[in-house]
Amino acid sequence: MRKTVMISLLISASLFAADYSSVIEKPNASKIIKDDLLAKATVYTMPDGCITTDKDAIARGAYIFHNLNSNKASKKPPKGIVIKEGKTKQYGNCVACHNIEGAKGAGNIGPDLTGYKAMFIDSGVRDNQFVFQKIADPRIDNKNTDMTVNLTTKLFTTKEICEITSYVISIK
Repeated sequence: MRKTVMISLLISASLFAADYSSVIEKPNASKIIKDDLLAKATVYTMPDGCITTDKDAIARGAYIFHNLNSNKASKKPPKGIVIKEGKTKQYGNCVACHNIEGAKGAGNIGPDLTGYKAMFIDSGVRDNQFVFQKIADPRIDNKNTDMTVNLTTKLFTTKEICEITSYVISIK
């Protein structure tokens, strides 16, 4: 009986067995890795007039800092950020890793940016160019960073980097 059951199971299995090799994807991993590699770390010079105390620019920087996707943002976008119906702009979501004044659900992976202006800018330890570069392409001084490479990848424009920088170094 046991032998008969075993033979029945083997025959049944062989009837349902199929050759799936033709439908299995075999991507070229070397090409995928090459395509996914980031461009070399890039040094950026902050443009003239980049840093501003303009409330609208700082509000845009704050909006980018605190939101990931424009169509799922918790607040209405400030003046100068236009969200087109059906279009999603990925923003910074910097608060996923950083804490800063007024942050909700702030992360603790990156440095705490609370009081950044007084602690680093006003004291002269860092300057606006440092902050701009760190946001644009942080790999310049830390090749193993986990921070998003924002300008080199064109995730943000230079203007958006300026607005985020202006927000980070502003008095909150």
